[in-house]
Amino acid sequence: MAGELMDPDFARQVEGYGLSTVQIHYWMPDHPSLLQLFVIQQYDIAPGFPELDRFLDYWRREIDAVLHSVQVAHNHLIGPAEWRAVDGVITIN
Repeated sequence: MAGELMDPDFARQVEGYGLSTVQIHYWMPDHPSLLQLFVIQQYDIAPGFPELDRFLDYWRREIDAVLHSVQVAHNHLIGPAEWRAVDGVITIN
């Protein structure tokens, strides 16, 4: 229908965003010997990750926790189709 809006998540993917899964390991001041984990999924643009940068800036400013490490897995959800042969062998009957 002409009057319907495009899904915002799909629109972001068309703009080049992909899905990022981020693992953040951190310590809280009241439990310095306990390494904790926070996981978030968000749409972001690799390799610059501006959304992750904004989130980490917020974290450093507003959350009383010390970052230990940040791991990112990223996948473009919209892109050209890929096809790979396993072990280079293709059998067509």
